[in-house]
Amino acid sequence: MPERRTPFWLWPNLLSLDAPLVAVVWLSLFARVWRIDYHQWQAYGALACAVWAVYLIDRLLDLKLLDAGDARLGSRHAFTARHEPIMKRLALASLGISTVLTLFFLPSEIIGQNLLGGARAQFGYLFPGLVLLVAFFSMTVASAGSSEIPHLRNLIAGLAFSYGTGMVAHVYILTEGIHHLLLSREMLCFGLLCAMNISAIHFWERSSASRDREFRAAHELALTLPLALLGGAAIFFALGSDEKITRSFFYAILISAALLFVLNRHRARFSLDALRVLADLAMIVPLPVFFALAAP
Repeated sequence: MPERRTPFWLWPNLLSLDAPLVAVVWLSLFARVWRIDYHQWQAYGALACAVWAVYLIDRLLDLKLLDAGDARLGSRHAFTARHEPIMKRLALASLGISTVLTLFFLPSEIIGQNLLGGARAQFGYLFPGLVLLVAFFSMTVASAGSSEIPHLRNLIAGLAFSYGTGMVAHVYILTEGIHHLLLSREMLCFGLLCAMNISAIHFWERSSASRDREFRAAHELALTLPLALLGGAAIFFALGSDEKITRSFFYAILISAALLFVLNRHRARFSLDALRVLADLAMIVPLPVFFALAAP
């Protein structure tokens, strides 16, 4: 698709800027639901740059692992291939900026204490996130030759995205630790939502190119059932909470899951590029709803 004919609404997706935007939006929700009174702008900058770097690296890695005619390579990959040198520089620059902001502006708990030595060296918030990223990229390389939808890899990717987003808010809570974040209902529900978002896009890409009814039926169930379970869990947690702001968070999860379900049911009406953009919008739309419901 020539860039001069690219619609304006597709540019954030082509540049992989949609994921950083989703991360920043949900970071604001995490900060509000966990009552972070002081949240530096550097936290938002570090998260946005880190997510952008990861997504750019993922696109570049896909170009190396997949054949040129692979159906999994869409317009985003074509755009990245045409501007590969620039994309590599942007990935390195965004990774560098994120590292500087993390090391010099975020709380020291983000990287841990006494990591360079000492009998009581402690890993910080970054360690579980790095483990998830290594697992994700390892599965990306391992699944490159498979035509199946990598649901396990997508689950790891969703949890990594959710953990990284929640981490940048949770590190400002002085009374809790990493285990509280790892087991938090908010982080786990958002992680499943992110995984469903990724799997939905993969399903839409594969189903549009497949005539196999069994394939489409199996993966349709693999998408709709988790979305239904996630919606049910969000309602359960919302109704079981006495705090208005917590209920609002889980209602935001419910709205995003419902929008993904509706998009899946009506996917035949949209192009693949439009579906990718709409899937991102489904993750952003709950922001004003959350703040409206959470208002005192």
